[in-house]
Amino acid sequence: MVQRWHDVLFAHWPVDPAPLRALLPTGLALDLFDGAAWLGVVPFRMTGVRVARLPPVPGTHAFPELNVRTYVRHGERAGVWFLSLDATSRIAVAAARRWFHLPYYRARITCEDDGTADGVRDGSAGGRADTGIRYRCRRTHKGAPAAEFVGRYRPTGPVVPSVPGSLDSFLTERYSLFAANNAGDVLRGDVEHVPWPLQPAEAEIEVNTMAAAAGIGLPEAPPLLHFSRRLDVDILAPRRV
Repeated sequence: MVQRWHDVLFAHWPVDPAPLRALLPTGLALDLFDGAAWLGVVPFRMTGVRVARLPPVPGTHAFPELNVRTYVRHGERAGVWFLSLDATSRIAVAAARRWFHLPYYRARITCEDDGTADGVRDGSAGGRADTGIRYRCRRTHKGAPAAEFVGRYRPTGPVVPSVPGSLDSFLTERYSLFAANNAGDVLRGDVEHVPWPLQPAEAEIEVNTMAAAAGIGLPEAPPLLHFSRRLDVDILAPRRV
């Protein structure tokens, strides 16, 4: 698959490792940073979604998505484990559940500029000023746990690449995703892109029950925030590991 990700917010909290470990299949280990587990709530939108070398399928090439994730290892390979992924495209949700074995859910989502700008340049083509984002997500998938996110977020400074070995790098520079099929086999799909063009961010989160829907409690302390305006991504087909 090829995709372009826009207006990405990384909101991360340190959490108790035990509930997360209970969600992982045999063969995956929870990846910790200085002894702490981390959970991320990541709203964004995608465009240009298609199978490589094929034209996009109408209704599936552009849509907003919100994922809830933690970090795992399989041997020496670090990656992402998704607790949930909510998206508006019914076809994309069905395809991802069937072919990638990912916990995708249908949702009603809006992602739009909120009319604010801070004048910070994001380093993308044209060098336009960054604008804030208004994001709403409500899960509508039949039989799935209720989940909702409502908030505003915006970048507050220029792009600063993460330093290898830092917490910023640990949380964002992940080049594999892991899943498990119905037989319990662990699958790995590798992801290719340039290093994340991260910016510092601020957010006003009005409603967030995304982690609670997966049975994970979040601390009351504010999250660690990062923003990225745009990233082009290649996702390779998953394979059993």
